[in-house]
Order: sequence, then C-alpha cells, then structure tokens
Amino acid sequence: MNQITNCHVMAKPSGSVCNIDCEYCFYLEKEKLYPERQKNWRMDDETLEAFIRQYIEAQNGDTIQFAWQGGEPTLLGIDFYKKVIQLCQQYGGTKTISHAFQTNGIVINDEWCKLFKENNFLIGVSIDGPEDLHDAYRTNTSGRGTHDKVLNAIELLKQHKVEFNTLTVVNDKNVKQPLRTYQYLKSIGSNFIQFIPLVEREASDSTSSDTWLVNPDEKHGKVTRWSVKPKEYGNFLNKIFDHWVENDVGRIFVQQFDATLTTWIGQPSPICVFAPRCGHAFAIEANGDLFQCDHYVYPEYKLGNIHTSSIKTMNNSNEAIEFGLNKSQLLNSQCQSCRYRFACHGGCPKHRFLPGPNDKLDHNYLCEGYYSFFDHSQHAMAFMAKLIKNGKSPALIMDYYAEQQKNAKVSRNALCPCGSGIKYKRCCA
Repeated sequence: MNQITNCHVMAKPSGSVCNIDCEYCFYLEKEKLYPERQKNWRMDDETLEAFIRQYIEAQNGDTIQFAWQGGEPTLLGIDFYKKVIQLCQQYGGTKTISHAFQTNGIVINDEWCKLFKENNFLIGVSIDGPEDLHDAYRTNTSGRGTHDKVLNAIELLKQHKVEFNTLTVVNDKNVKQPLRTYQYLKSIGSNFIQFIPLVEREASDSTSSDTWLVNPDEKHGKVTRWSVKPKEYGNFLNKIFDHWVENDVGRIFVQQFDATLTTWIGQPSPICVFAPRCGHAFAIEANGDLFQCDHYVYPEYKLGNIHTSSIKTMNNSNEAIEFGLNKSQLLNSQCQSCRYRFACHGGCPKHRFLPGPNDKLDHNYLCEGYYSFFDHSQHAMAFMAKLIKNGKSPALIMDYYAEQQKNAKVSRNALCPCGSGIKYKRCCA
C-alpha cells in the first residue's frame, strides 16, 4: 500500500481549558478525559518539540500550515508561540511554514498582534453576530457577555494589518436572523466568513464522571436545545446566498459558498464535511495524544501518543485509513443516489444519526437543510461554474442579476452572458 504523505493536525496545546464559558461548547467537557490536567494543563516543551518535528516530517510538500486551537490557545502566553516559531525554524529547513490560530479574542493586545503580523499568522476570530446574538451563549465565567472584547480584538487586528477571518457558530438563535448576522460580520470588516452549524446531542443517562455529549457512534441521544434545526439552517444559507450572489461575489468569501462552487467545477470540496472521504485531519491534545478528529476526541478514537509513535506512523495506520474510508463506504442508498452527492457526500459522519432508507440510523441530521441550499443555489452555481470554465470571473454573475433587476431581458438568440460564446437559448436559458 502506498504511503499517505500528508495530514493535517489541529493542535490544542491548552486542551479544553478556556477563559470563557460558552454554554454550547462541545470541547469544555473533555477535561473529564484528563482529570489530572486540573493542575497541569499546558503542553510542555518536550511535547511541543516532538509535535513540531513530527508534523513537519509527516508532510511531503514544501508548504506547511500549523493550526492552533483549544480551549483557548492564547492561554499558553506569547512566549509559548515564540518557542513555536523557533522550533519551526529549527526543523522546517527550506519549507514555507504558516500558522492558523483560532481564538475568542479576549486577551488579544498590541503585543499579540505584533507576533501574529511578524510571523504570518492567519487569525480566526469566533464571533456569533451582533452583541445580543453573540452574548446569548458566548459568556465569560461570570456569565457576562464577551462581545465588546471580541470586537476590540478585531479592531486591533485591523490596525496591525493582521489577516483574519471570522467563525460563526450557527445556533438556534442567530439562525433565525441570517441577513442581520451576515451584514454585521461584513460591517466589522470580515471578508472571509465561516458558518459552522451547531449540532450536539446529550446523553440521558450520563454520570458525573461521563462526558454528557454522546459519542458520535451512539445513535441515540437528545439534540441539545441550542442546536440548529435542519430546515432553519437551509433557510439561513439560502437567505445569505441570495444577497451574496447579487452583491458580494469576489468581495466577501463565504466558505460554504466557495466550497460548493468548487464542486461545481469538478473539484473535491476543500471542506472536510463535504469531501468524499474524511480522516487524516487529526487533533492533538496537550499531552501528545492524537485523535482521529477534534469532534472524535473519545478514548475509542485515540490513535496513540506522539511520545510512543510518530504522527507519520499513525497517519498510515489501519485505524486512520479505515476511519477515512468509512465516510463513503457507509453512505446509505439515499445519499448514493442523491443528485447533490458530488457537493455533499453525506456530510459529517458525526451527524449521521437519523433513520435512513432502511430505517438504519445512518442519515445526516442536516440533510434537509443541505439539500435545500444545494437545490436553491444550483442555477447560480452552474452559471458561475460556466464563467470560470470560460476564463471569466464568477463575480460577473452580479452584472447579470443587475440586468435582470432592470428588466432588461436577454434575447434568446443573443450570446449568453456567461461568456460561453453560445446563444443564450442553448446555454443558460
């Protein structure tokens, strides 16, 4: 069997430790897996060095991106990341190394921004919309909202010209206000927007020592009250897409929309959720434990520890390979025959807990919402795909919509505005 020569590892050097207490956070409870970490939660120097060396060795390309998350990664302090930079220089050789850093922004100051700017960090800032929507769940340990501090961090990043994007967890509250949420993110200067639908299930019989959110393999469990409803999530995407496709193509990059367009031009989705296969996108805990995925940080999905086995070896293990292949191999017949399989591939396996065509609990909870979006956007996606294939910018679709709004109908015998060189009646009409 050929060796797998690349992987991605999401590093969690603070584990689940965080300086805020988001009510919906799925990772805070991971402290129950590491009770000894109440006092010793930091990734130590030995583990950090082993991780950086092994991660670089596990990549075949000349470009490497590290991803730092948590918990909250800023809790390690600036000196920790100065050590990261030094180790990357030590082991990176001639490779180009960059860093992605996901933060709640609470402690970001000028010194942090200087570090980010000088060392090519891409900063992801978690913000769920305007103050009332953000503070509904993203509160500090005293129950107070964090919106103002997050906004202050974003202003500092802009002042220091640090590249940043925003990550918005779509929950039961902001899902009802799609355009307000989207317009707000634009107004604060976010040009790259990620929407992550919140879907978590809680166990009904957990004990104080158990994690209260169910293992993805457990098909029974009540969906939490803050999770999105599938139909509402589809509507959320559709409303934003309609505004985006008429006004913001090429100006604002919405991950879901760009990834879907990628599939329409015949390429695999860059988002793991919609890729044909998953796997080889690991999470590493502060003590060096490597898990299949950050949504699968449960004992049965632990591949090993970097102090006893290398990342390269674990990446090529039977367990890692089987985990990745299961996404497509366990796809039910409804998904296999779906017209939008090319864009979805059944979604995240973690969300496959609804009854499928054979009453087996193997269908994606968000299917109704995803299908609604793919169906709603299909004509615009096909139009933009044609523009790209004809060497034109997909942003030209906005001109087409502008013409439509002026009631200037395209003659059926005129050349199609998509740039194909074919008459409109034989092309996009």
